[in-house]
Amino acid sequence: MAMKHAGRTLLALAAIAVTVGVLWQANRVQPPKKATWDDVLAEAEAGGYRIISTEELAALYRKDPSGLLLVDTRQEWEYRTGHIEGARNFPMEPTRWARWRKADELEAFLGPDRDRTIIFY
Repeated sequence: MAMKHAGRTLLALAAIAVTVGVLWQANRVQPPKKATWDDVLAEAEAGGYRIISTEELAALYRKDPSGLLLVDTRQEWEYRTGHIEGARNFPMEPTRWARWRKADELEAFLGPDRDRTIIFY
């Protein structure tokens, strides 16, 4: 009888240890991978985006800023410290998970007008 209780106790302790291990693994802080320029180009191509230079952006902005939708994806406090005039803030973590999680919200944010040039920074 004592052996039966010892077996159950051991099983319960093992279940607790596995649960704690899984929770620790799932919730540990992992720094995001540093994106390379090749990563940016590959993601832009996969998403159907066109990469432009700062000079091209400046020329577009001088020509017709109302024809641009500038989206500042930094955190709100960063946006408040300074941003390009007319840019709208859509805070998003720089991870694939965050972009996937906020995809529907971003689509609603951008709206149905797809004819405008959209610039993220």
